Amino acid sequence: MKKIIITLAVLVLAGAGIAKVLSDNKAENQARIDVVSKAGGAVPVKIFTVGKETVKLDFVANGNFIPNQDLKFMSEVSGRITSIMVREGSRVQKGQILAKVEDKYLLLDVKTSKDAVEKLRLDKERFQNSFKTGGVTQAQVDDLSLQLRNAESRLEQAQTRLADAVITAPISGVINKKYIELGAYVSPGTALFDIVDVSSLKLQVGVDEKRIVLLKPGNQVDITVPVFPDKSFSGNISFIASKSDNALNFPVEIKVNNVKGDIVKAGMYATATFRFKEETPVLSVPRSAFVGSVNTQQVYVLEDNNTVSLRKVIPGGVFGETIEILSGLEEGDKVVVSGQINLSDGSEVEVIRN
Repeated sequence: MKKIIITLAVLVLAGAGIAKVLSDNKAENQARIDVVSKAGGAVPVKIFTVGKETVKLDFVANGNFIPNQDLKFMSEVSGRITSIMVREGSRVQKGQILAKVEDKYLLLDVKTSKDAVEKLRLDKERFQNSFKTGGVTQAQVDDLSLQLRNAESRLEQAQTRLADAVITAPISGVINKKYIELGAYVSPGTALFDIVDVSSLKLQVGVDEKRIVLLKPGNQVDITVPVFPDKSFSGNISFIASKSDNALNFPVEIKVNNVKGDIVKAGMYATATFRFKEETPVLSVPRSAFVGSVNTQQVYVLEDNNTVSLRKVIPGGVFGETIEILSGLEEGDKVVVSGQINLSDGSEVEVIRN
């Protein structure tokens, strides 16, 4: 019983609190109405005359460096590793020997395949001579020719496997990781080395749809790397994606020649600054002109009879506190930039002069 009484008391107190808050809100709203009534029904507002403003198109984008090439090199033959000529961190050139696989059995395959080819060539020569005298048929000659071609293909495959036993670098770069040890057995598909080419790097950044149209392959870009604040870098746009990512940004790659002693590493964070010589005049309004936020795409426009109309606009680029207007307004229109909270479509207003 005691618990029920306490619960009822709590509910009564909560109800009283809610009633007080509602009463206070009502009084506050009434006070606002009284202020407007005393001003003759007109809501005091500040306005801004829409015009074209020259804005700088420069913008920045952040991203990370990736290597020009990053290759995980796989074995193409089976066998035991008999020698390794490089180690992690070694700088290698394309075609340089990295390691060797035991080739004893591969040499035997090549020898066996060569012997088979030589025998079939002699047999084909004898069959062709016999065919001229009627000793064999054309079908027998054709069958032997097919056997010879198959044997030559097997010989070529054996020679390729033998050549693959000498593992050479497919690209120039740095051995970033070594997966094998001396004496290890490898088979086709076994990872051997990670080779990274950092002679040039690519900075990957994302650019939104409003700015991507300003970019072209080959454009020069200034780059700063936070870990090297006293150094400057530059690059050129090498790739612009035709499709946006899930964040509605378009991937852009900027190629940077790593000419400063390879101090910049793949994975480092950097900022790209896209600069434009020309400045473009655009129709614009302050951010404060929008009702609530830019996303509402609504502004109040002052009409000739000192009333306002709620108008839908299409915003474009954002330049600090200035918003480009693509449609919905014309040069000379007057928009409300202060006092919108008390307005509705058709409200009478009184313009406050600064």
